[in-house]
Amino acid sequence: MSFANKEHPKTLVLFDVDGTLTPARLTISDEVKQTLVELRKKVVIGFVGGSDLQKQVEQLGSTVLEDFDYCFSENGLTAYKLGKELASQSFIGWIGEEKYNKLAKFILGYLANLDLPKRRGTFIEFRNGMINVSPIGRNASTAERNEYEVYDKEHKIREKFVEALKAEFPDFGLTYSIGGQISFDVFPTGWDKTYALQHVADEGFEQIHFFGDKSYKGGNDYEIYTDERTIGHAVNSPEDTVRILKELFF
Repeated sequence: MSFANKEHPKTLVLFDVDGTLTPARLTISDEVKQTLVELRKKVVIGFVGGSDLQKQVEQLGSTVLEDFDYCFSENGLTAYKLGKELASQSFIGWIGEEKYNKLAKFILGYLANLDLPKRRGTFIEFRNGMINVSPIGRNASTAERNEYEVYDKEHKIREKFVEALKAEFPDFGLTYSIGGQISFDVFPTGWDKTYALQHVADEGFEQIHFFGDKSYKGGNDYEIYTDERTIGHAVNSPEDTVRILKELFF
């Protein structure tokens, strides 16, 4: 057992990042950070985020690999246990250049024809285990993100975009997951956040808790939140996360 020093070494608590440990694309608060320090004495902790590790470092701090027992970036396609990197997977290696080109061309064409009040930059972000698509662009400011989120809820831009992709590429074996405020992820079916669970399958955990704010169907926490291997906790904010943690573990 790698975690014999814990009070409850057979309990693992996993967290989404945006909206769960931090406000969307912002940094972790001192209260949440201190709560995690105390929690880590009791149980094994980790995060499971769709973003790459660099973005998680920006949000959770430069010592993130030391602060968590498990760090699962890009849904676990890039993974660390106690600061050491585990085996990773490649989206481009899986899909191949020909199919990826078709997918990218369709996405760029669809984006060009969208009627939006604002556009910024980085509309397709290529990651190791997925691509992230943002109609407004990932370079939008926090205020612009908030503004777009309201617009998207009214006009269902991302929802319609996903349906168009499903119709265009029914045989590509892809899953589309709406998360955060301004984007959605595209990845091979089965490479959702449950992918991270394979990294802990042999650790003998008796309980795996998961906290996430996008736990509804179509949200990027849904699959792991509803997985039979986890105990799911739906939250609305980092403050909500802290409240439930204190009820359960303190």
